[in-house]
Amino acid sequence: MSVAVDDAGLTVTGPGDVPLLVSFDGAYVWSTTPARDGVRLRQGRAQVAWPPVLASFLDGRTRLRVAQADGTVLYDAEVALGAGEGRISVVDGQGHPLSVDKVGHLARAFADTSATVREEILTGTARALEDLREEAGVEAYLNYGALLGAIRDGRMLAHDSDTDLCYLSFHRDPVDVIRESYRVERVMRDRGWDVLRMSGGDFKILLPLSDGRLCHIDVFVAFHTAGRFFQLGNRSGQLDRSSILPVAPVWLHGHEFPGPADPEAMLRFVYGPRWRTPDPSFRYADPPAGIRRLDGWLRGFRTDMPAWTAHHQERAGQSETPSEFGQAVAALLAPDALVVDLGAGRGRDALHFARRGHDVRAYDFSRPALAQVRRQARRAGLTITAERLLLDELRFVAATGAQLARSAPELYSRQLLGCLTPHARGHLWRLARMATSEGGTFHLEYAATGPGRLPAAGPADSPDLVSRLDPDLVVREITASGGVVDDQQLLATGEDPRVARLQVRWPRAVRVVPDREETTHVRAQ
Repeated sequence: MSVAVDDAGLTVTGPGDVPLLVSFDGAYVWSTTPARDGVRLRQGRAQVAWPPVLASFLDGRTRLRVAQADGTVLYDAEVALGAGEGRISVVDGQGHPLSVDKVGHLARAFADTSATVREEILTGTARALEDLREEAGVEAYLNYGALLGAIRDGRMLAHDSDTDLCYLSFHRDPVDVIRESYRVERVMRDRGWDVLRMSGGDFKILLPLSDGRLCHIDVFVAFHTAGRFFQLGNRSGQLDRSSILPVAPVWLHGHEFPGPADPEAMLRFVYGPRWRTPDPSFRYADPPAGIRRLDGWLRGFRTDMPAWTAHHQERAGQSETPSEFGQAVAALLAPDALVVDLGAGRGRDALHFARRGHDVRAYDFSRPALAQVRRQARRAGLTITAERLLLDELRFVAATGAQLARSAPELYSRQLLGCLTPHARGHLWRLARMATSEGGTFHLEYAATGPGRLPAAGPADSPDLVSRLDPDLVVREITASGGVVDDQQLLATGEDPRVARLQVRWPRAVRVVPDREETTHVRAQ
């Protein structure tokens, strides 16, 4: 097998059925199996493109090494990529090395983690397991990469970047499984954990580490139903309850953790029969029918979250001017108006409203985006309340709408509508109706459909994140929710060749009480 390297990626000649590890200047960056990940070319060659998350780093020079998992070196040379100026350095904002993890994200691998921080991860994982078992009362156990490392050699996998926990639910109905997961989340929050809900059956515990990063401890539900075993994320098939319970001790870096009763049976279920063979480029091959069921039962409303997270993280620290629409709306507002920016992103318009003296609340579903809003507001000496809002989840919508209803705010959103499913748009109209029940207007702009060929509405690197919408459809949805469109403009701006701008209000419903005498008279008849 031989390897060639260029700006497009790796070109591999030969079988390509073994994992290849790619390093820059001695630091592990990525792994791939060409026969699976590449595009077949003539003469027994395959081309594997660079992962998209590495694109912004591939400009400069580096000593690039490609080796098999057994250490056999296939390529080792100084290369120039992009303009070829300076050294390529795949690191985070604090200078810590990053690598591409098993789901295609950039993360800190355990191989680049100090012994001190590793101990923090192990201790935090043990504490989370104890709280899950003792306080939440669920049968939690170590699983996935952490279990694999424990059983193979008692150590974390060098190329892994988080720890994974599961618990076996005794419920069989997915509705009860979801209710239990939310109950467990509430218990963990009460125990002081920072928790991020991912689906109806899993959440992340965000463990702060002394090196400045957050370690993600995933908490997945597992359950039996319809004659099959399901375990988030995405595993399904046959595994007896006796292979899981009662839990049995496993050891990781000298720490004891509860593991499945038969850890080898669990690892065969998760990784297949070759689980003992190291494969940093491993990818799950889950049954499509099982994925469809899990999506239908437990998921479906956060599929774009990783893409938006990457989008905002890649633009961290970039200075942005307010949008044309934000400036136009700001000129219409009363000086003392409370402004609520829905889908605020990194806050380019929320900051503009705050600079003009408004009280501002910024809502978004991306944590990195909200973190940047808070950071920029602090640096500018501004006060902005930045909070999470998941418009696909009614519990978020109802709570936020009730809070805003007390304040009669001016609602604002730009390019939010095209990011939402029809279900989530319905929740947005519900929130707007609640929030403006005592007055206030919803000012919104979105990328609209129209005649001729129009460019994608989303960002250039992620065009699928935002869709264009039919203006007639949007008006019908608003009207059906009880809203009144006071003004609609279809126009071209310097940012988009066709947008719709609307001013919408939801008149307060007036309840008519029949006259007492008239009512009595009617009844008498």
